[in-house]
Amino acid sequence: MSKLTLAAAFAAGYVVGAKAGRDRYEQIRASAQKVAENPQVQAAAGAVKEKAGEVAVTVAETAKEKASEAVGAVKEKAAETGPTIQAAP
Repeated sequence: MSKLTLAAAFAAGYVVGAKAGRDRYEQIRASAQKVAENPQVQAAAGAVKEKAGEVAVTVAETAKEKASEAVGAVKEKAAETGPTIQAAP
């Protein structure tokens, strides 16, 4: 995006925002605050946060198991193939 395009987009946004005015901004802010303070929204946010913590633990445990399996598979394959360096004739 060129500087000219960015400046034009900023100017257009400013004009549109100025037309809406401070009153409309305050209405939107008050509505958002009411939603955020709603007990149902807070309960849902708490449930999501708890579930995210559980999922994070599960992902970490699974990643640890898979990494351990991969290390074991590499070691097993290395033992099967033996050394790859050969002496010069």
